[in-house]
Amino acid sequence: MVWLPYGRQGLHCELAGDVAARVTVVAARPLVLPPPSSELFEQALAPANVVGPGFEQLANAAQRVTIVISDATRVEPRVAMLDSLIARLPAGCDLTLAIACGTHGPSSIALLGLDEWLARHSVKRIVNHDGHSDDNLVELGVTDAGTPVRLHRCVLDADLVIATGTIRPHYFAGFGAGVKAIFPGLGASRDIRKNHELKLHPQARAGVINENPCRLDLEAAVRLLPTQTFLLNGIASADHELHGAVAGDLWQAFRVGADRCRTWCRVTVEQRAPIVVASDVLPVTSSLYQACKIAAAVAHLVLPNGRLVIVAECPDGTGPVDVVNRAIYATGIAPRLAPGVVVELVSALAEDVVATTFAKYRRKVEDCFDAERVLVVPHASSLIVDVES
Repeated sequence: MVWLPYGRQGLHCELAGDVAARVTVVAARPLVLPPPSSELFEQALAPANVVGPGFEQLANAAQRVTIVISDATRVEPRVAMLDSLIARLPAGCDLTLAIACGTHGPSSIALLGLDEWLARHSVKRIVNHDGHSDDNLVELGVTDAGTPVRLHRCVLDADLVIATGTIRPHYFAGFGAGVKAIFPGLGASRDIRKNHELKLHPQARAGVINENPCRLDLEAAVRLLPTQTFLLNGIASADHELHGAVAGDLWQAFRVGADRCRTWCRVTVEQRAPIVVASDVLPVTSSLYQACKIAAAVAHLVLPNGRLVIVAECPDGTGPVDVVNRAIYATGIAPRLAPGVVVELVSALAEDVVATTFAKYRRKVEDCFDAERVLVVPHASSLIVDVES
């Protein structure tokens, strides 16, 4: 039997003995049960553990503070992060909560899990960022790579900007979190798309930072921001659980966290396979737009003329089909695939809906194991997978 994350229940695939013998499940080494996320953030914010200037020093000099949180497409311990930060901010400071939506458009605030927290705390304003609107954007300049940088004015109208998020592998930015909370999180969609053209570079891949032109351009964009910044990030392992946290300098602390994440999420397979079946948990599989992260993460594992099977319920549909087919698949996935590879989709979407996308419709995953060697990657987006040969 093979288990795959799918929707809220998962899929249990019964395989005949001869089929099961051809299947290799790719998974990271399990870690011990972590402490509560609140403890991890408290440890990271302890003065002895902060990477760079201490938080209290920065917070005491700030009257206007903007805390940036991820939108509803990310599973984040937002309350624990916010509680740890609020306890250290000066009483009565002017607090803005900014939702980093990037190119996604405004987020559903109800899905952020903050209703009770907002009722207990005084937040002067909530910015539900819309990168498709020029309202409230301020031009900061252009990076050396040619990316124009416009950011929401809430990060310029502050004395201190605190970037939160969770460090986990990202298929072309190396890792999530870090500066990504600010740009692309609070950037203009057109500027973000310009940066994302750099994902075509061979070093724009999971686990790579200092040689990754896409990541370095994101960091160059945020360096144009004159406001003081601070980082509080959780660190996820391949099971999507937080096993650590890091706080401090936006660039240095992030690298410390990314190094830890890399050790937890890196796995090696002996060789590529003609069929790769990949899945992951919600919300990564909430739409085909999001599930493309799965395909990009394992595209290099498929042999020429093979098949890459995405297993994703997609309860929110495909996402904008033109964007999915062009900006996501054609730019971010197709260049990573060997010649002749076909992408198939097992989902809850109707066959005629799938037909409008880059993927081919598959009714059930059990039909996808018809090769002499199959790799199954249940948590694809959270892994950094190397190939021995």
